[in-house]
Amino acid sequence: MHVSRRDLLKLGGLGALGAAGLSLPFGREVRGSAASLLPTSLMPKPFKVPFVVPPTAMPYKTVIDAETGKPKHYYDMYAMKGSAKILPTLSTAVMGYNWSTTYGSAPAAGLVPGPRIDVNQGEKIVMTMHNQLTGNHPLYGKPINISTHLHGSASLPQYDGYASDVTAPGMKKYYHYPNFQNARTMWYHDHGMHYTAENAYSGLAAQYHLHDDQERALLPQGEFDVPITLTDIQFNANGSMMYDDRSHSGLWGDVILVNGQPWPVMKVKRAVYRFRILNASIARSYRPTTSPAAPMYMVATDGGLMPKSQQVSQWRHGGAERYEVLIDFRNFAPGQRILLNNLSNANNRDYDNTNKIMAFDVVDGPVVGFTIPGSLNPGDEAMNLQQTSAMKVRNLRVQRDLSTWSINGRTWDHVVASGYKEVVANPALGDTEVWNITNNSGGWFHPVHIHLVDFKILSRNGLAPKDYEKGPKDVVYVGEGESVKLIMKFGKINPDPAKGEVKNVGKYMVHCHNLPHEDHDMMSQFSVGLTDTTTDVNDPIWGDEPRDENDPREE
Repeated sequence: MHVSRRDLLKLGGLGALGAAGLSLPFGREVRGSAASLLPTSLMPKPFKVPFVVPPTAMPYKTVIDAETGKPKHYYDMYAMKGSAKILPTLSTAVMGYNWSTTYGSAPAAGLVPGPRIDVNQGEKIVMTMHNQLTGNHPLYGKPINISTHLHGSASLPQYDGYASDVTAPGMKKYYHYPNFQNARTMWYHDHGMHYTAENAYSGLAAQYHLHDDQERALLPQGEFDVPITLTDIQFNANGSMMYDDRSHSGLWGDVILVNGQPWPVMKVKRAVYRFRILNASIARSYRPTTSPAAPMYMVATDGGLMPKSQQVSQWRHGGAERYEVLIDFRNFAPGQRILLNNLSNANNRDYDNTNKIMAFDVVDGPVVGFTIPGSLNPGDEAMNLQQTSAMKVRNLRVQRDLSTWSINGRTWDHVVASGYKEVVANPALGDTEVWNITNNSGGWFHPVHIHLVDFKILSRNGLAPKDYEKGPKDVVYVGEGESVKLIMKFGKINPDPAKGEVKNVGKYMVHCHNLPHEDHDMMSQFSVGLTDTTTDVNDPIWGDEPRDENDPREE
């Protein structure tokens, strides 16, 4: 059903019951012409700006690590305010990441999206994250505390971006990233308690690429290895970001951004491109497809290479999921345009142009040879896990209780009130478990992220997983009325320091990656390798605290 922008704004003001009930009178989707308060003449138009690739951050120093004998890189990163040129005639205040190659020398402003980090397997990184976000938040009017999460990394708990481990303005925190896992597309983003949605929406997100020899040999590299970060946004009349999460149900913007640009156009050669597509929208899910249809092959998921490639024509892409897809442009004529469209999914809110993502224009030139791989990584540990009768089975319900989002009826507030002792699971280090996640609350989908682990989807609604999700995952899309069964292994009992492996004992979070849901309050935690008598040497809040910006000690 189509409703006007004015009607949508009225609905947005109904409060918790009105927002929660949007799907009841209007069916599974709400459509409107726009959400922004800008006049049509000031709104960006699809396919008018060029595609851009975010810059790559560089370390300020590199040493040889004593344990691994490999390079260890030191990055000087900053969370800062900035300005983005998204609209034709107006600038938009943002918050973003940036970097310096001289330690302690702050750059001019934050970038959106932030700079990508590239690293090889086994090469450690120490990232200093400076909170230079002075003044109050432009959306919620309070001091801007941050917590940086490297999503997809098996980091120790004190470096995992625990929601309550916040760095205040004028402070800095050192994050240690081991990078011992196989190649994958990760991303770093804010995870501060109760304000993750506003902080990520404002621009605190960037990709992080972990490479290894296997991935380099099998998949396109260099100019044919392209990061795509998807976000959506809506605007106030003065060009500033408008934030309306409909009583914490979600924010669905009317402008789709690709690497910070509205519906851009990318010039492509007659070649096979590898697109690392990250959904960094705080609530929207996507269903990408091409028109005219281009051959597409899913080759990697959140946790890296799939056992074998899967030909796809579309896929459902929830918040925080990363899908690496090969698109073959070799049989298109120079000058031809191929659109990457968005078919959307149930429980989104869609507008006039949210059915578009970006365009590809094929340029003249010779065809670039490449063989689409069939077998990729059949030996992946997560994908070779098999359920046995001896395994512990956990059941998690993602649901809405009145105006509060919860897991098994419990929230992050309950975790805080328990002194951070309450857990939803407590596997021993090296244990393998099966988790059933069920979404019986009507009107919502929940992309559920489990920190630390790569998991295998055993079944979806009792059936085999979708072809495109037959790879190692750390986020699973749990749609309305759906139930998924996952299997995962919790760390290594005897990690090898020479490979950079760490002993992942401690507490990690599990939460919905519809970020307004996470913030209010669909987040819990699990412990790995801890008992009632164990001293938590990796306490996620006190294990390695932030320091004052003027503290002269360097890691």
